[in-house]
Formats: sequence, structure tokens, C-alpha cells
Amino acid sequence: MERKITKIDIVTRPSKLEELKDALNAIGVLGMTVSQVLGCGLQGGHKEFFRGHEYEVNLVPKIKVETVVCEIPVEKVLEVAQKVLRTGKFGDGKIFVYELSDAVRIRTGHRGVEAIMDIPGEKAE
Repeated sequence: MERKITKIDIVTRPSKLEELKDALNAIGVLGMTVSQVLGCGLQGGHKEFFRGHEYEVNLVPKIKVETVVCEIPVEKVLEVAQKVLRTGKFGDGKIFVYELSDAVRIRTGHRGVEAIMDIPGEKAE
């Protein structure tokens, strides 16, 4: 049976990044891409003053953590992320789960699950 490759995008508060990274590393999720993003939703925005004028700022700073898994169960990643990120307040974020059809490791040409799995004994120099 062929293993599924799943991409997980987590959009949440910047203040939770280190805690989330540590929790994901603890369950074996070592590779991730982190981006600073802006977003709006139920959290809304806030008002700021610049040179005496009031401005509505409705895009709130967030972080987006992207990872791809095949060995680690997706449900485990979702459970750990929710446990770390949930405060019960607006702005906790969202998690998006995508099934991927393929992946390619550019350096070696490996495809599928081999492209995202660590190679035993190999380290970047």
C-alpha cells in the first residue's frame, strides 16, 4: 500500500511559534517552513493613529507554519498543534490539511515519500 503524503498549513499567533516548533519536533516533525503573514477574520483588527489621523488596521500579523508528513499520523500533528495553540480566544488560527499527489527532492531526484523522508546518516554541511 502506498503511503499518503499530506501537507499541513498552520496559521496562528506569532507568539506561539517557539512552543509549536518544540511540540512538533517532539513528535518527529522536523522539517517546516515558517512565513510571516497578514490575515483577517473573526479577530477583526484595531485602530491606529498616524499623524493625527485614525486608521482601521484589519490585517493582523500571523505566522504560517507549513509541513509535509507521511510517517507521522496527521491526526497526531493536528492534536499537538491544537493543544499548543488553543487559548479559546479569537485569533487562535486555522489548520488546513491537503493531500499531495507527489513531492520531488531536487538534489537527488527522489520522488514521493522518499523525497520528504530523512536519509539515515546524512546531514547538511
